[in-house]
Amino acid sequence: MKGKTIVITGATSGIGEVAAMRLAEQGARIVMVARDRARGEATLAKLKGTGHAVHYADLSRLSEMKRVARELGEAERSIDVLINNAGALFNSRIVTEDGLEKTFALNHMSYFVMTNLLLDRLKATPGARIVSTASDAHRRAKLDFSDLQAAKSYSGFPVYSRSKLCNILFTRELARRITGTGVTANSLHPGFVATRFGDESGGLVSLGARVAKKVGAISPEEGAKTIVYLASSPAVAGASGGYYYKEKLTTPTAEAQNDADAKRLWDISAKIAGF
Repeated sequence: MKGKTIVITGATSGIGEVAAMRLAEQGARIVMVARDRARGEATLAKLKGTGHAVHYADLSRLSEMKRVARELGEAERSIDVLINNAGALFNSRIVTEDGLEKTFALNHMSYFVMTNLLLDRLKATPGARIVSTASDAHRRAKLDFSDLQAAKSYSGFPVYSRSKLCNILFTRELARRITGTGVTANSLHPGFVATRFGDESGGLVSLGARVAKKVGAISPEEGAKTIVYLASSPAVAGASGGYYYKEKLTTPTAEAQNDADAKRLWDISAKIAGF
């Protein structure tokens, strides 16, 4: 990875931070997108090597997604790897300034907007890769296209699960669209990881997450391994459209393999983004 530039969202804690550190140790230059300035500077200080950078944005807002993606496009002549990793679970329904449910906005739309606006830079870089953090939480989910914003009914974990299904469908359609460009796109399940995830959700979701992590969670170090693998391993060079767990290609649910849904979600997302 020496000399390669990696853009990563959600890199200031948990598996994102570990992945950034391990890839920096391999010689990569890390460019983070972070929301919190203090955490961004703290992670920057931990990275080995030189030339690393951090940009700040609230990736739940369309205007911020677009602004930071354009800043990155102007600052970076080439991008070898884009890692979409920002995400959260919210106990109650929050609507953003764009009229979007916040889980959908942050966990799905940020992947969609950032990727599309940085695609030219990725296409200009031989062997570029797009890695998106999904989850086996998608196995409980099915999309309701009449209620993507969870306005009819809201429950934190089911809405989160649907956003992870969106990640896999997005990757599937993206891989189809970029066939022949030299860019690959894959998604992954990191495992159930002991991170800050869910701690700020509030209510029973937050309590349940903390208890479950004490009982059965793996370390962030372990959870980051598949991100690092997909970003750096020669073994997956040229592989695209896959869903990985423990550094191995695995099979998502039938809902996550529905090409018609993948295309429909892409078209709806493009309209929301104004593309």
